[in-house]
Amino acid sequence: MIDKINIRVYACAVKDKKVLTLFEEYAGEPLMKFPGGGLEYGEGVLECLHREFDEELNVKIEVAEHFYTQENFLVSRFRENEQLLTIYYIVNIVNEEDFLIMDPCIEKTEWIEIDRPDNPFPLPVDKIVFDKLKEKFL
Repeated sequence: MIDKINIRVYACAVKDKKVLTLFEEYAGEPLMKFPGGGLEYGEGVLECLHREFDEELNVKIEVAEHFYTQENFLVSRFRENEQLLTIYYIVNIVNEEDFLIMDPCIEKTEWIEIDRPDNPFPLPVDKIVFDKLKEKFL
């Protein structure tokens, strides 16, 4: 039975037709994902995004535009009682020279080519977003 909702806010930092991705292990499963994370109580979605970049990557961002909000019902892959709602923004990293992985869960980061032929994201909404990035930037 679904008795919780988890609101997730993610960013597509794009430069030179590449998008920033994080590689981390979550619940024992390797994941490639966009930077961002869970909304905390009393926090707005943009505040969440700024906090996540500060905590995880030690950088400031400017939000360029809202990009995509998940439209379909989705149950968490990791918690069967939890409904997910994910929101994505296009952002620019302001102080890239300060970029440093701060979160020990993040194994590495990588700028991946948007024009690659495959869609490398394992999570269903991330897959949709990557396809939409191709439409927008190619």
